[in-house]
Amino acid sequence: MAARLKKLRQRFGIAAPKVAVRTHVPWYLRWLLLAVLLAFSVALAAWMYDAGRRFAGFDRSEVQDEMNSMRSELERTHGELHRLRAIANAADSKMSIERTAQVRLAQQIRSLEQDNARLREDLAIFENLLSVDSRSVQALNIQRFKVEPDGLPGEYRYRMLLLTGNRRERGEFQGRMELVVGVQLDGRNAMMIFPDKTADASTFKLSFRNFNRVEGTFRVDPKAKVNTVQVRIFEAGTAQAKATQSVTLGS
Repeated sequence: MAARLKKLRQRFGIAAPKVAVRTHVPWYLRWLLLAVLLAFSVALAAWMYDAGRRFAGFDRSEVQDEMNSMRSELERTHGELHRLRAIANAADSKMSIERTAQVRLAQQIRSLEQDNARLREDLAIFENLLSVDSRSVQALNIQRFKVEPDGLPGEYRYRMLLLTGNRRERGEFQGRMELVVGVQLDGRNAMMIFPDKTADASTFKLSFRNFNRVEGTFRVDPKAKVNTVQVRIFEAGTAQAKATQSVTLGS
């Protein structure tokens, strides 16, 4: 009898074994909770990837908008080019059209063909820019630097495309450009630097974030022969050029 009482005390008393009570969760609720956590993790990873690209300084939407704008401009110039060619072909078969009109149309066609080629080159550059990682883009890059004679004697037109890499931390690029022109006059070689005292220095200032088209003109003595032109890009507050590029003009 005493042994039975001892067993009852061990089962129901203070020394009795502990009992854990757990709430039973159905299996389908466990799978639903797991699916929700998985979807949240995927969405968070996608958001962190996109935020990382923006933090690196490469705004993909800005470049995409510029590409769409250039494609629209390219289509417009294609249509205008075809229309002017059709008019020019019709002008050749009609003696009533004045020769001056033909010359004007030919000039417009050449101008549109040049604009068309420029837009194609710009489009190729931006497509290549989208296909590479923004962290691999150099801090400052000069693309398509060209110099050619303009309409007036001694006048030359230059154009280029400037690209920057990560400007997220420092904001927009602020600086200026400088042209160093090598000329030959009366059998002597000389160097000319623009902007000079007669030029407007404000036209040589630069302010942009990811990319910027630069175009302008400079003038030399009509008797001088331009051999080389070098462009130098300086960041504000620095005396050393961040990027340089040179072109040699044909004879």
